[in-house]
Amino acid sequence: MKKTNKRLYPMTRVVWLSALALVLTAAGCSNQPYGISLTFSSGTALMLQDGTPGSVNVTIGRAAGNTKSVTLTATGLPTGLRMQFLQPGTGATGVVTVSGGGNMTAGTYSATIRADDGESTASQPLSVVVGIAATVGNTVDLNSGMGGKLQQFLGEAFQPNAWNDQFFLSGWNTAPLASLGALHDRVQVAFTGIPMKANTGQASDWDFTELDATLQPILGLTDHSPSLQIAYAPDFLNAGTIGLAPQFAFSTANLNTFAQYCANLVRYYNTGGFDWGGKHFQSPSSQHITWWAIYNEYNINGLTPSQYVQLYNTVVPAMQAVDPAIKFSAIEMNTFDVQYCSTYHLPFDCSVGDPANNLPAFVAPVSSGGVSAQVDAVALHVYSSCRQTDTDADVLATVPLFADWGISYIYQELKTRADLADVPVWVTENNVNSDGGMSGISECNGTPFVPDPRGTSAFFAAWKPYVFSQLAKAGNQGLIHWDYAQDIQYGVVDMNTGNKYLSYWVEYWLGDKFPWDGVTPGPDILTLSATETSTVEMLSTRNSNGSVVVMIVDHAPVSTSDDNGPGAPRTVVVDVSALGNFTAAAQLMIDANTDLANGPVEVPITPAQKLQVVLSGYGVTFVTLTP
Repeated sequence: MKKTNKRLYPMTRVVWLSALALVLTAAGCSNQPYGISLTFSSGTALMLQDGTPGSVNVTIGRAAGNTKSVTLTATGLPTGLRMQFLQPGTGATGVVTVSGGGNMTAGTYSATIRADDGESTASQPLSVVVGIAATVGNTVDLNSGMGGKLQQFLGEAFQPNAWNDQFFLSGWNTAPLASLGALHDRVQVAFTGIPMKANTGQASDWDFTELDATLQPILGLTDHSPSLQIAYAPDFLNAGTIGLAPQFAFSTANLNTFAQYCANLVRYYNTGGFDWGGKHFQSPSSQHITWWAIYNEYNINGLTPSQYVQLYNTVVPAMQAVDPAIKFSAIEMNTFDVQYCSTYHLPFDCSVGDPANNLPAFVAPVSSGGVSAQVDAVALHVYSSCRQTDTDADVLATVPLFADWGISYIYQELKTRADLADVPVWVTENNVNSDGGMSGISECNGTPFVPDPRGTSAFFAAWKPYVFSQLAKAGNQGLIHWDYAQDIQYGVVDMNTGNKYLSYWVEYWLGDKFPWDGVTPGPDILTLSATETSTVEMLSTRNSNGSVVVMIVDHAPVSTSDDNGPGAPRTVVVDVSALGNFTAAAQLMIDANTDLANGPVEVPITPAQKLQVVLSGYGVTFVTLTP
């Protein structure tokens, strides 16, 4: 029996395997390849909102001998987009073309492409970028700026006082400020920086140490022409405070004393000084101060519009009597949106922030109590928030308002008087958030104070260029940042270390790419159209040498709930063909990846009639074209 079993077992195995082979052959599978793969020439298809389609090439991988016809389809395609296919069939290549999307917000969308040969499938995700199409014209936009000219200088603000004087009194490094090349840097004479401490007639009544530690170095820089804002009256003239700001005790006696104080400041800096209590007080600099700003935010510091006009009409002539050559910036009001103020219950009468409640008294006929003293500029202050919890979207939504009910409205009112019709408008304070908290408590909300990092984060690289562009187009002629040496909410340099924030490089390159000396005509603002303006701001100028600068700002939040978010990516294709040919081009980007110590690097790019710019989130890019 054992011998029989040994002989039969090998024979049984052979018969079984032969039978299996016959079955598989009958099924047609024994020699049939299987499986396909799918790859793209790019993982992204770019289409534009103007209808320009985007496409990617498809490669089909097959097992050897597979000649089945392959069909491509798409799933997960967002509403509004269409896909067409050049099918691979029995070949190895195909094309996916994306179109439509003209009504879609720019951004990145996802779809899945599937390949099917009837037996096997393969799929790959495909990103679809809906890009913005923009066109720069070869004509000047006469409705923008000052008759088509971009004439907006940049400056930095300083406030010498006890909580930041360690930066200035220790002999601060002025090189970063000098490199900015700013005009009319603004020094605010306020709080402990007010040089008149008392009115006893003794020499000890005056001390310029704190003020001059900041001001004297600035007098030696750039245009040698800072603007000195006489922000508040000396303490002995104040009746109390509103928040942290002195409330001026408005009376004729106080006005006259305040005017004498202001006149002595002019004497100190411009005309050889003054004597007080047996001591001579005189600026150590030979540089005079031409620009003087009268009072700070009177509208939230205890003065009515008519009282401010009376103050201005009293102080300015007293100062002119000392030096007739000086110039004056008037109003210096805190401007904020009434609806915003009401919604968030800011600690002000919300109506006082509306220019419409302030300008009429100022521009009224002299016979009706309007301004009668010399006015060389009218200034306002604009901030986008007073709450660290405001969303990015809410903060950004304020920017067009600055241009509309701020700059444009003020020009409208000034033109009602022939002697004021040509007076320029300046913004002498601006930043993301105006809140403060020296006592540890928010001045606006009464909650524990937390600095708003959006003043120095990548958000600022979107917000400030957006503000710059909107205000310049509205004809604003001065834009001064609040303030130079401070914390992450306000500064361009750290007041503790002197290190540069990202905001420094934003200020630097805005001034470099859109220069204006305050006198000669600025660059032309070129006509520009774009398929989307709600999330991207664009500005294009042409200099006298024929070079063109195109600024593209990505201010698109990822979500409406973002607070100091990263920003959503945007792709813009700019058609510059109307401008003719250029021999060279360069691009500079400021965003979350910028080196804070050394700043961004400008890189050469190939000149083309259509230039593609990709911003990965909040930020700004400058494209410079050279003939």
